[in-house]
Amino acid sequence: MKEKFINTAIEHFKNGLSCSESIVKTAVDFGLVHEALFRASTVFSGGMSSGCLCGAVAGAQMVLGAIYEKDSRTIAKKFIDNFKEINKAACCRILTKDFEEFHSPERKLHCHKMVGDAAKILFELVQEKIQIKI
Repeated sequence: MKEKFINTAIEHFKNGLSCSESIVKTAVDFGLVHEALFRASTVFSGGMSSGCLCGAVAGAQMVLGAIYEKDSRTIAKKFIDNFKEINKAACCRILTKDFEEFHSPERKLHCHKMVGDAAKILFELVQEKIQIKI
């Protein structure tokens, strides 16, 4: 099921959703959060349109916050630590520093990895709560 979760997030991204939207939409698809959270995820795209926090990370943090009332900050930190262990940073600007053109196919392909990594870590943190709906 982990591969299906990851691939769903990447497919959403390939099909035009932003990085943050792709993560949250996948969480909606798998019964983790209410669809209303998806609408809120749009503003977190592209590092909140400023290049700050990676949108895939922001989307995952939104999902974690919606799922875990108790210990949500501890779980959120675990997510960030795991993401940084893989990618060395969680800042969109740093993660994409080698790509001058924001909408280039190369950058988009690079961001597939960020979305996949975020989906993998999120799945590992929430897998016991998944109720697949797709």
